[in-house]
Amino acid sequence: MQQTAAPAVEQGREAARAASPAGLAPQPEIQMIEENLPLAAASSPEAEALRQEIIRVGRKLWEREYVDGNGGNISVRLGSDYVLCTPTMLSKGDLAPADICLSDLDGNILAGDRTRTSELLLHLEIYKANERARAVVHCHPPYATAFAVTGTTPPNGLIPEFEIFIGPLAVAPYETPGTKAFAETVRPFVKDHNTILLTNHGIVCWSDTVTHAEWLAEILDAYCKTYLLAQQIGKPLNFIPEAKMREILALKRRLGFPDARLTLAP
Repeated sequence: MQQTAAPAVEQGREAARAASPAGLAPQPEIQMIEENLPLAAASSPEAEALRQEIIRVGRKLWEREYVDGNGGNISVRLGSDYVLCTPTMLSKGDLAPADICLSDLDGNILAGDRTRTSELLLHLEIYKANERARAVVHCHPPYATAFAVTGTTPPNGLIPEFEIFIGPLAVAPYETPGTKAFAETVRPFVKDHNTILLTNHGIVCWSDTVTHAEWLAEILDAYCKTYLLAQQIGKPLNFIPEAKMREILALKRRLGFPDARLTLAP
C-alpha cells in the first residue's frame, strides 16, 4: 500500500503552497520552509516510531547471529520522499535513535550525525524498482548465505510457509558491495521476488514493514537449515504434491505475495 508523506512534511508543503501564488517566485520564508522539510520529517512522530522498529529489528538480527561485526543494514521508507537507514561501522545490536540517518532517494544524507550505510544504494534500487517495497533488510544468515556462496538455491516444495511467504529464490550475480553495479544486480528480480540471494555475500529482503522484512530472513534461514538437516537423515525428501502446490499458489495470489510462478501462470 502506497503511504503518504509524513504529516509534518505535508503540513510544511501546504504552508508553502498557500504562501506562494501561482506565477510568483518563492519568497525567502517559503524557501526556508522547503529547506526545513527534511528536518521536519526526521523529527516527526512517524520517523521516531520507525527508528524504534529499526532498532528492535537490528537487535533481533544480531541476537539470531544473522549479522556480525558491523555487517548488515536496514532501511524503511518515510513518506514518499525519504528513507531512514542504519549507519555504517556500527553493530546492529548497538543501534540508538540518534544513529539512524535520513536520506533522500538519491542517497544524500539530509539528517543524522553518522555516515549512512555504504549499501544504501542497494535499498534504493529496490524501492525504485518496486513501489510495494517499503522496508529492506540486508543480512548474512549462515544457512542461507551458504547457498549464496555456492550460487545455488534450495529446492522448492518442502515446507508450505516458505512457499507462501517467499517461494522460488533468485540469485543475484556478484559485484563489489556498496557500488552502483552491486545495487543494480537485484533489479531484474525485485518485482517477482521479495527475497534474493546475493552471490558470495548474503541475502536481501523487502516487505511492507521492517519487521516483516526481517521475518523473511528468519523463514529463509530456517528453510535452508531444515533442508540441509533433512539431507543428512539419508531418506528421500517428501515433496508437497503438485495439486497441493497449486492450492498454495492460489492462496499466495489472494494474499498478494510476489512469486515468479504467479507471473507465469495463465
